[in-house]
Amino acid sequence: MTTPRTLVVTGTSSGIGLSTAVLAAQSGWQVVAALRDPSRANALRDRAEKEGVALDVRALDVTRTDDVDALVADVVETYGGLDAVVNNAGAGLVGTVETLTLDDFRRCMEVNFFAVVAVSKAALPHLRASRGRLVTVSSVGGIVGQPFNEAYCAAKFAVEGFLESLHPVAAAAGVGVVVVEPGAVATSFAGTAVSDRDALLAGAGPYADSLRAYLARTAGAFANAQEADGVGAVILDALESSAPAFRVQTSPTASAFVGMKLADLDGSTVTTATRSWIDA
Repeated sequence: MTTPRTLVVTGTSSGIGLSTAVLAAQSGWQVVAALRDPSRANALRDRAEKEGVALDVRALDVTRTDDVDALVADVVETYGGLDAVVNNAGAGLVGTVETLTLDDFRRCMEVNFFAVVAVSKAALPHLRASRGRLVTVSSVGGIVGQPFNEAYCAAKFAVEGFLESLHPVAAAAGVGVVVVEPGAVATSFAGTAVSDRDALLAGAGPYADSLRAYLARTAGAFANAQEADGVGAVILDALESSAPAFRVQTSPTASAFVGMKLADLDGSTVTTATRSWIDA
């Protein structure tokens, strides 16, 4: 009997991470589903039970490097190796530089960028041994800067730069590197980023009207959002394809949005479009 390939997925309590973990298990992977707060694992366990798959659910705060190293080492010891990682854990942050603190920016960078570096660094020796794959969930916000998302987009831009630079180096060592770029996805992510709309607006000062317009526009975008399982299917393809692209969007809408930026040499197309999001 063939030994299942081993996969670690971070940020699996809900949304994209949950869907990816379950879909990969259905496809025959041995999935280690990591999440920061074990008390939030009920939805993950319920979905796995419903689909008739087994998951190895582990607690992991991706911002704690020692914990990342320990989890990867234990997975390798338990299963005899590591074949793939999906960096999915992340958090949004809505606000602008005048209304956010430097600590807000640092926390956003820790979970969205430095945690990706830490997980990738811990996993790479084992992925080299297995000639495995490193897949990271970025965002269209890793390509297109978006109003009131300076911290989040800065972190995702950093993720894209890190992995685009790593790609040829890792490929030379036999490891495939992929970034997956969703647009709006029907998960709790947007609600988490804006947990208290009234308080956010109250603290926006001279930016309140622009922020109100942005929040209205974003609500409309998420009303027609892609389902998390659709994103999970794209990630699973990135894990299993013999020759995946480095950059993969998860929907035609995401592809069109990213394509606008990649063809915009002077930045005028993007900034004209995003300015319209905040016109009160």
